[in-house]
Amino acid sequence: MKMKMKMEAAAAFSSASKCAFFIFCILFFNLSSSIHFVHCTVTYDSRALVINGHRRILFSGSIHYPRSTPDMWAELIQKAKEGGLDAIDTYVFWNLHEPSPGTYNFEGNCDLIRFVKLVQQAGMYLHLRLGPYVCAEWNFGGFPVWLKYVPGISFRTDNGPFKMAMQRFTEKIVGMMKSERLFQSQGGPIILSQIENEYGLESKNFGAAGHAYMSWAAKLAVGLETGVPWVMCKEDDAPDPVINTCNGFYCDYFSPNKPYKPTMWTEAWTGWFEEYGEPVHHRPVEDLAFAVARFIQKGGSFVNYYMYHGGTNFGRTAGGPFITTSYDYDAPIDEYGLLRQPKYDHLKEMHKAIKLSEQALLNGDHTIKALGNYEQAHVYSSKSGDQCAAFLSNFHWDTHAQVSFNNRKYDLPPWSISILPDCKNVVFNTATVRSPASWAQMLPTNARMLSWETYSEDVSANNDKRFAVLGLLEQLNVTRDTSDYLWYTTSVTISPSESFLHGGKWPDLTVDSEGHALHMFVNGQLLGSAFGTRENRRFSLTRAVNLHAGINSIALLSVAVGLPNIGHRFETWNTGVLGPVVLRGVDHGSWDLSSQQWSYKVGLNGETANIVSPSQSSSVDWMKGSLAAKQRQPLTWYKAYFNAPVGNSALALDLSSMGKGQAWVNGQSIGRYWSALARGHCSGECSYAGTYRQGKCQHGCGKPTQAWYHVPRAWLKPTQKNMLIVFEEIGGDASRISLLQRSIK
Repeated sequence: MKMKMKMEAAAAFSSASKCAFFIFCILFFNLSSSIHFVHCTVTYDSRALVINGHRRILFSGSIHYPRSTPDMWAELIQKAKEGGLDAIDTYVFWNLHEPSPGTYNFEGNCDLIRFVKLVQQAGMYLHLRLGPYVCAEWNFGGFPVWLKYVPGISFRTDNGPFKMAMQRFTEKIVGMMKSERLFQSQGGPIILSQIENEYGLESKNFGAAGHAYMSWAAKLAVGLETGVPWVMCKEDDAPDPVINTCNGFYCDYFSPNKPYKPTMWTEAWTGWFEEYGEPVHHRPVEDLAFAVARFIQKGGSFVNYYMYHGGTNFGRTAGGPFITTSYDYDAPIDEYGLLRQPKYDHLKEMHKAIKLSEQALLNGDHTIKALGNYEQAHVYSSKSGDQCAAFLSNFHWDTHAQVSFNNRKYDLPPWSISILPDCKNVVFNTATVRSPASWAQMLPTNARMLSWETYSEDVSANNDKRFAVLGLLEQLNVTRDTSDYLWYTTSVTISPSESFLHGGKWPDLTVDSEGHALHMFVNGQLLGSAFGTRENRRFSLTRAVNLHAGINSIALLSVAVGLPNIGHRFETWNTGVLGPVVLRGVDHGSWDLSSQQWSYKVGLNGETANIVSPSQSSSVDWMKGSLAAKQRQPLTWYKAYFNAPVGNSALALDLSSMGKGQAWVNGQSIGRYWSALARGHCSGECSYAGTYRQGKCQHGCGKPTQAWYHVPRAWLKPTQKNMLIVFEEIGGDASRISLLQRSIK
């Protein structure tokens, strides 16, 4: 009975929405006679989204506005449109827009309104994924760090302080969209909005509190009355009228939780993200097209590619930890905004083929016919017979098949689907790629790095910014993410009678850290470094220490490499040197230094002086001269000027000669760099056939996971006064840094 009442209520909701649509939908013409829709409510039924009274099969692509620059946005959007997409999908990044409570930033590449309006100007729709938790391999999952320190807060559960902050930000964004009339119900491009993000597993972890929070979030969203549907991805029990959707490499298995909701795929993963020290991922387009065609043939009507353009994690926006600065994602449009072939063209051809089949798919009856053990025909035909479309599938991963359908013979490559918009003629096969492959080259430019200068950090970390306490402190509680770097400094006094001073073995110092990286200095000398991984954040560093009689300084530089973006209650996870810190091999045995007095300093002297800013660069004493003596020196800043290369080709810095650190051009942060060599399984050949997972089709083993770092053209001046600043943590050869141009052949 309850189920029947819910279905009747949903039907009433759908009927009322359709009624509102026909009452308020107004058409008018502008001077160019193109049609605009004002006050048109978007609805849905079991087959698809209904826009302006018509069911639609929609292809969308994720392009995240802060992962590119504003001067790139229009071209990226246009390329997406030319690739056969109907919509752009983007998250909204809370930590960018509200860096401190009540202080908002919507400038530069945070100009969300400008981005949405560019989508509108291109004649495309937009899916606004508010979250405000986004995951996205983004720092802290998109949450501002100050949120962690709101009294009594617990993220993403039935918690009053969290819900209050989330509601305030959500209402802020929706209010901005409404004031600019950007929802489709107001004549704007936004046809969908998402609340929360991939909450299903978290809901189970939190139990009843998780379900209560999820229900509250859905009610909050619907109550904002945007006039467009809301979705929750990977949330099987999303309450009406919110649509639950699928994310993954494949989603043909997925069905919405109610029969009157459309089947939607909010993240069709085009590849995978990279981690420093891990191989680079590639997803063959034949398999991606096969996955999308499988989804459509089963009744899917909305597909969003994640990512369509991945872009760059500029600054310290990469999360993880250990996510690379590049967020290329093996997407159809690469990190630099160039087309990746054949992925771009092959998907474009598929979109055309499916659009030719659209009316039959959305209005015809669906039947499935077995054509063999691994072969099927999915047929959509109208009762009148004037519309018919078929998808012929071969699910075998290594065997061609010849099948009979409608008294015709069809050859099907392994792991492929042929699309027949008229149930007769094949216009597209997912495994038959016509577009030639493109290859990216990094070529030299005429830019030269002029007049290198260096500035060395004070390893002793002595200045008036220090404070001292007993014991070891958690890093984020001290830095509040204002810097990746936190100094832990203490000292040990060694008696002249110690045995190791008279021919014995040097003692060992062992530091346990939850890092993500650690550099150990004793008496001003770098003794070693150690690093964690995303799977094992906790690690140890042990080194023999050359101590002398008297006072010896121990300085530990703990380095964050992006805050976690996923995991149950990740806001409670610890970072930094949490100990124990133990000196072994002294006469009285082991000496645990963990509970003694430690002094702390947030960040680097160069950060405090803001030497990356062109106007503040001269605030420290730079040393001129040859770099030969400075090669492989830790904690060193490098500065050089260079001319802007001629032309408009995409540019990148080659930082493969460096170790680990950060880089800036004209005060703009390119991001973190790290020449960690990729380890793992790489294969020389990559077959498209068979189920894809991120461990398949990896390459680049034995090379740096990322060597090239995107330098947006918009950041450069047309002169020789472009300033490059590089901070190197462990040692590198800055003389070999070069500016390259990316070319596709």
